[in-house]
Amino acid sequence: MAQPTFFHSPPPTTLAAIAAAAKATLVDPSRGEQVIKGLASLDEAGPMHLAFFDNLKYADQLAGTKAGACLVSPRFEARVPSHVAVVRANQPFRAFVQLAREFHADALRPQPWFGDDGISPQAIIDPTARLEDGVIVEPLAVIGAHVEIGSGTIVGAGAVIGPHVKIGRDCNVGARTVIQCALIGNDVLIHPGCSIGQDGYGFIFFGADGHTKVPQTGRVLIQNHVEVGAGTTIDRGSLRDTVIGEGTKIDNQVQIGHNVTIGRHCLLAAQIGLAGSLTIGDNVALGAKVGINNHLTIGDGAQVTAMSGVKDDIPPNGRWGGFFAKPTKQWFREIVAVERLVRDQTAANRDEGRE
Repeated sequence: MAQPTFFHSPPPTTLAAIAAAAKATLVDPSRGEQVIKGLASLDEAGPMHLAFFDNLKYADQLAGTKAGACLVSPRFEARVPSHVAVVRANQPFRAFVQLAREFHADALRPQPWFGDDGISPQAIIDPTARLEDGVIVEPLAVIGAHVEIGSGTIVGAGAVIGPHVKIGRDCNVGARTVIQCALIGNDVLIHPGCSIGQDGYGFIFFGADGHTKVPQTGRVLIQNHVEVGAGTTIDRGSLRDTVIGEGTKIDNQVQIGHNVTIGRHCLLAAQIGLAGSLTIGDNVALGAKVGINNHLTIGDGAQVTAMSGVKDDIPPNGRWGGFFAKPTKQWFREIVAVERLVRDQTAANRDEGRE
């Protein structure tokens, strides 16, 4: 049985055309008419595939590859086996990605799961909702009163859009996503299973009558060109809004608490937990499983390494890591010092045993 494929296969093309499209150089022009039918990794590529090499960690894979051609930087091209055509590029991975974007444009954003063009008869849409022409609503989606949705937007199967939510143009709301109390810009991709605009975690704890709930009356504002990964939750604000800045990319299973402000073009990796009332600047990068305490400020351009716990403000362009997080140079010095102490103590214990 043939293996299934979920994306369109690119048409065969020549190495000369590939080099031109990637703004790269085919080192042996006589191979310009060699046909390439797709892209692949070094270890899985065959004679009709183009691969790339940009990291010495994979030198063994390059040496054993069966690829027909390889994108490679000038400093590594001598390592390419003689049977593999060399396509020289200053930034091989960037060139490879550019080609992949052209070959597989259908994989860049979610497509309608059911091939629907328009509104499914199995969707439920309140008569007061306003949908521009070109909106696709898939089966079992529910759209509430006074919702506004722009043209080109896809609302996935089983999604629920609460009253008065506004969603811009060319967005994608993934299957089983729930959105309430939110205003969403244009070209926003929300992957399946997200929860946006639910209550923030606000209580007066341990009062005479138990934990007293604080009303959460703010909103979620998501600006243009944001991407939200599957299973992510974004709480609405209590008094001020929760804001996700333009161009920010959020990975899967991220928790963003109430009143958080995230700047433009930030990168948040998987399983991050952001407590309430944080202010995160522009161009901040947070590694996987970072946890940040509430009421902190993370400056523009800061980076935090994976699995760090942050309890203090981080200045602009700071490089922090560890638990609790601190400047990475200090963190590394402390790790080295502790390892040295352990080695010295171990050696001392062995010496005592010989006496």
